[in-house]
Amino acid sequence: MRPPLERRLLQLTILVAGLVPVVAGAWGAAGWLHPPDAGAASQARYLSGLLLGVGLAFWACVPRIEARRVEVRLLAMIVVVGGLARLFGLLSTGAAGIGVVLPLAMELAVTPLLALWRERVDRRMAGLAASRP
Repeated sequence: MRPPLERRLLQLTILVAGLVPVVAGAWGAAGWLHPPDAGAASQARYLSGLLLGVGLAFWACVPRIEARRVEVRLLAMIVVVGGLARLFGLLSTGAAGIGVVLPLAMELAVTPLLALWRERVDRRMAGLAASRP
């Protein structure tokens, strides 16, 4: 695959994958489906706002994705740490509904793979630039 095409596919994939945290975060920040307890609802809104922010930050990296090494690594690390916390909860409770398994797959598989793909595109784009006279 040609590096510019691969770059475009990565950008498109991050835009599509970013829909998950942006939509879920906005949904939660708006207050839908939160516990009736005011303290728990406040915490849920805060965490939803963080999720929204992570998604928007990933989107902000898209235009120059090959140059966003630090940002993508940091965002991926934040997502993976959250996924590990979710995994610990799953192992502690054993409750593994679709509302746990799908986000877990996004956090511990999809996001790290996207970050690795970004690294590959960066290397390929740098190689392409170096080979030009």
